[in-house]
Amino acid sequence: MTGPEHYREAERLLQGLMTERGDVYVEEGNEQVIGIAQAHATLALAAATAMSGTANGMARVDFNAWDKAAGVPLDGGDA
Repeated sequence: MTGPEHYREAERLLQGLMTERGDVYVEEGNEQVIGIAQAHATLALAAATAMSGTANGMARVDFNAWDKAAGVPLDGGDA
């Protein structure tokens, strides 16, 4: 999955647990879904942080590795 795909998956998982007011409804049994959503959100954050790396002095070779792992391909397919 790319960074944006992880972000969308976290949103999708949490959307299913939201009340009409937009709060996440926490109850016994949905802790695992919340944990999976958190993992996806963390991976999205890691990808977004890494993808801003060349401006922050990240070596080009490292940026290229992150781009391959977490970037969105130009053809729109999976990385």
